[in-house]
Amino acid sequence: MEAWFIIVASLSIAALVKAVFDLSGKRKGTGKGLPPGPASVPVVGRLLWLIKPLPELESILSTLRSKFGPIVTLRFGSRISIFIFKRSLAHQALVQNGAVFASRPKAPPTTKILSSNQHNINSSAYGPTWRLLRRNITSEILHPSRVKSYSHARRWVLDILLNRLVLDSQSHTAAPAAVKVIDHFRYAMFCLLALMCFGDKLDENQIRQIETVHRGLLLSLRRFQVLNFWPQLTKILLRRRWLELFNMRKDQEEVIIPLIRARKQAKMNHHQTEKKDDTRVVSYVDTLLELELEEEEDDGIGKKKRNLTEKEMVSICSEFMNAGTDTTSTALQWIMANLVKYPDIQAKLFQEIRSAIGEEAEEVGEEDLAKMPYLKAVILEGLRRHPPGHFVLPHAVTRDVEIEGYTVPKDAIVNFMVAELGWDAEMWEDPMGFKPERFLNEGGEEFDITGTREIKMMPFGVGRRMCPGSGLALLHLEYFVANLILKFQWTVVNGGDVDLSEKQEFTVVMKNPLRAQISPRPAK
Repeated sequence: MEAWFIIVASLSIAALVKAVFDLSGKRKGTGKGLPPGPASVPVVGRLLWLIKPLPELESILSTLRSKFGPIVTLRFGSRISIFIFKRSLAHQALVQNGAVFASRPKAPPTTKILSSNQHNINSSAYGPTWRLLRRNITSEILHPSRVKSYSHARRWVLDILLNRLVLDSQSHTAAPAAVKVIDHFRYAMFCLLALMCFGDKLDENQIRQIETVHRGLLLSLRRFQVLNFWPQLTKILLRRRWLELFNMRKDQEEVIIPLIRARKQAKMNHHQTEKKDDTRVVSYVDTLLELELEEEEDDGIGKKKRNLTEKEMVSICSEFMNAGTDTTSTALQWIMANLVKYPDIQAKLFQEIRSAIGEEAEEVGEEDLAKMPYLKAVILEGLRRHPPGHFVLPHAVTRDVEIEGYTVPKDAIVNFMVAELGWDAEMWEDPMGFKPERFLNEGGEEFDITGTREIKMMPFGVGRRMCPGSGLALLHLEYFVANLILKFQWTVVNGGDVDLSEKQEFTVVMKNPLRAQISPRPAK
């Protein structure tokens, strides 16, 4: 039965694609009406956007931009999706009208299951729940003093990563050895986020158990997207796939809830002990246990407070690990790929690192990073040229608002073309090149990654919904790139080249994952 559903869906998609291009010459939206776009797409057309994620439809969207301009409307029945391609329009929306564009669309059924009905930071509507969760993570976990308290975890994970790379490079009989690095990068980032989430008492076996259920669910998300098309029907025709989703969520809860309970018990023991343990590091779960959500009473009169449920904490912990694992490991691979492809940039970076820490130092400390402007330029250029996500999460507007002379109506879904914004030839010379020097400012002014004054690129989003972990991500990238370059010389294998073509997974990754020869640098 599932096969028949896929056949019908495929035929519907083919009809939709033809409709989009047949109708794309018909310009809709003038004056203060909707932005222009093709005529309304049949409701069955939603299948295209459910089965294929937005990044895989970039070529279609680029064609629509060439016909209609920098702001385009797509309509699926009564649903309106608006795509913004221009930096100034993105700034007008996300900064100048930040509160209006700060909400999220209503979640589809599968997302409701995995987010505990939108009880996490990414999917919550703009309101009290989102403010509480956002304020908690920024003030309790991502505050500079708290981030510093996890420095021992970063050193531990760095040792794990370096050892894994060395063992992998020595496990091959062929010379020179080719090391596929992405699995090692992803595992290292997951270890680090798991320690921050559940506390530094975890061992590697526990981390691997969490990773197994986490990764399995993450890699299945695309398969579950089709379930959101007419759920009443898919629950009959795709019953097994729905059951698979529920089982994977159950597996996730069975692994994570005991960790939450253990942390709760440890927290209680800590409070009851007369002699306090000052070395105890606060974890993300610790802060979630203290939160109180404010909700309306059943009769609609007055409000009550309650703690997060265990299942809601599972969703929030999963979000935390998702946000910091694949995005950072993907960015790390892209940056290292360019350092392999351009050995002169790698050499220049190594010289800066060695000059900053001295000839005898064996590790780059976090306190050394501030002395490395070229390292920061390399990281920023990697994020500009290869943003891990080519779209930010969709925004929803809370009221009608005017942009570029057009009306964006209340509840419209708004998408921002992150990759294209960072590749704007009006802003960047040779935008598809990899040139870290473009971020070296002789005046010493730090590049504004927040886009508050002007959006030049937005790998972390911009405005009120900007990724709260952008500072942590930059720290992790700087710290790991610096130490990887200090420890090893990275070269292509057998005189080959590095393929920078892309493909879509959870993030936009290298189509052919980086394989590099890594050689320990001579000891001083």
